[in-house]
Amino acid sequence: MHVVIMGCGRVGSTVAHILESHDHTVAIVDQNPEAFRRLQPGFEGSTVAGVGFDRDVLIEAGIERADAFVAVSSGDNSNILAARVARETFGVDNVVARIYDPGRAEVYQRLGIPTVATVRWTADQILRRLFPEGAQTEWVDPTGTVQLAELHISSGWIGLTADKLEEASGARVAFLTRYGEGVLPTVDTVIQDGDLVHVLVNTERIPYVAQILSKDPEVEV
Repeated sequence: MHVVIMGCGRVGSTVAHILESHDHTVAIVDQNPEAFRRLQPGFEGSTVAGVGFDRDVLIEAGIERADAFVAVSSGDNSNILAARVARETFGVDNVVARIYDPGRAEVYQRLGIPTVATVRWTADQILRRLFPEGAQTEWVDPTGTVQLAELHISSGWIGLTADKLEEASGARVAFLTRYGEGVLPTVDTVIQDGDLVHVLVNTERIPYVAQILSKDPEVEV
C-alpha cells in the first residue's frame, strides 16, 4: 500500500515508521520542513513540504495512487479539510483524521470520515483503523480464559441485528462503538456502517470467531 500522512509530529512520524516497517510506501507532508527531523535515519519514504490540503502538494505526495490518507497535523480544521479533499477529490477510501475537540469528532464521523481523539488513542489505534483485520484484545480475565476483543466484521453483516452475529459466531456482543460512543446492543440493535464490534469470547475461540465475522454471513443467517 501507499499511504500519505499529513503532519510530521510525534504521531505522524511514528505511524510513518511503523508503516514502512511493514513494507508499505509512505509520503509525509508538513508545512515546516524542520519537522522532518523527527524521522529516524534510514527513512526511505518521501517528504513533501507544503500545506496538506493543497491539491498540488498532495499530488506530489502520490495521493492519486494512495490506498490510505492520515491527517495528524496540529489543527482540527486542517486535518478535516485535508481528509475531505483526500476522500472527495481524490477518491481515497481509507481516511483517518485526528481531532483534538471530542465534540467535533462525532460530527465528522457522521460525515463518513473516521476520527481519532488524541486523548484516547495513539498511533496503534490509527493503524487499527487503517488495517482492520483480525482481533484486537482489549481485556483478559485473570485466568486468561475469556477476552473482550474488538473484531473486524465484513460489510455483509451491516443491516443485520447483533444477535445474528452471536448466533453465527458463538461470541457475545458486549457493546458497539458508534460515532465514538458506546452502545449496549439489544435483540433489535442493527449493525450500522462504521460500527466497531466488541465481543466477549473464550480465548481459544478468537481465531474461529474472527474468521467467521470477517466473511459475509451465510444465507441462512
